[in-house]
Amino acid sequence: MTMRLFIQIPCFNEAEMLPVTLADLPRSLPGFSSVEILVIDDGSSDDTATVARAHGAHYVVSNRQHLGLAQTFMRGLEECLRRGADVIVNTDADNQYQAADIPALVAPIRLGRADIVIGARPIADTAHFSLTKKFLQRLGSRMVAYISNTDIPDAPSGFRAFSRRAAAQMNVFTEYTYTLETIIQAGQKRIPIVSVPIRTNPPTRPSRLVRSNFSYVRRSLLTMLRIGVIYRPLRLFAWPGMIAFIIGVILGLRFTAHWWLGHGQGMVQSLIAAALLIALGASMMLMGVLSDLVATNRKLLEKINLQLKLSDRSLAMADLTAGLTAESATDSKTESVTDQTVTDSWRSRA
Repeated sequence: MTMRLFIQIPCFNEAEMLPVTLADLPRSLPGFSSVEILVIDDGSSDDTATVARAHGAHYVVSNRQHLGLAQTFMRGLEECLRRGADVIVNTDADNQYQAADIPALVAPIRLGRADIVIGARPIADTAHFSLTKKFLQRLGSRMVAYISNTDIPDAPSGFRAFSRRAAAQMNVFTEYTYTLETIIQAGQKRIPIVSVPIRTNPPTRPSRLVRSNFSYVRRSLLTMLRIGVIYRPLRLFAWPGMIAFIIGVILGLRFTAHWWLGHGQGMVQSLIAAALLIALGASMMLMGVLSDLVATNRKLLEKINLQLKLSDRSLAMADLTAGLTAESATDSKTESVTDQTVTDSWRSRA
């Protein structure tokens, strides 16, 4: 069986570094009938799209406006799936990751050992990472590993590979970054996921995603909390609600005992606290049950969405041909999509 490998590169104003990144990417790999490169231009104000076409990208798709890394990453997955990708590699446009490690990255998928592979950077040996950043990276990765029940030592790494089925199951809801959310989703959906060591290149510019450690930590925590609400609402709401309810009952019993002994006049505070905690606990437990019902319905919809994405490649390719606006380029295989009609039609059908 022949397999097609797609390498997707989300870009925003990367005209300067993109030629170097594209030049390092492999054009053929053992086990794959073809290696094709897809550049997703996230509404860049420079010549990112033009540079991509001129330096060997097989496909270039452009967002009408800047949507952010997470949504641009998701559009890349959708476009790769529509073109018949069997394995999808995601890498950064700033050439952070060494393209020579792509064979090691896709090997577990090609051998049937995993559906998602995360490249683990040598964080401890990365000189331009501060001690604070290294500590936060390790702490954040351990938190993600605990929440997702996975063993991924470098959760923020963007160098990763997806099988076709795994890519079709990804649904990123945040606008900030996809890295943590996709790992947590993999764990919740029981998608086989592993990590392999990879190498990095010297930095070419400061990170645009991590403007400050505090900002990154805050956004990462909000992402993990949001994923917890989406995927495990009953556990998230029920346990705190039950604890509040039990404490309220204990305070209520304490007031009742003092009232029975004739000392209840000085225990009004306990009665008020008991009423508030019991009401809060009951509300949280009810919220957990209702949220769990919504989550169950969402899982059913995701299964339907997955079947639609995987059911008929020929139909997807026919839709693609009808919806794309092609532009001539130096490579006859190069295409440019200047609007979002393809993505919109795909999402509306899914």
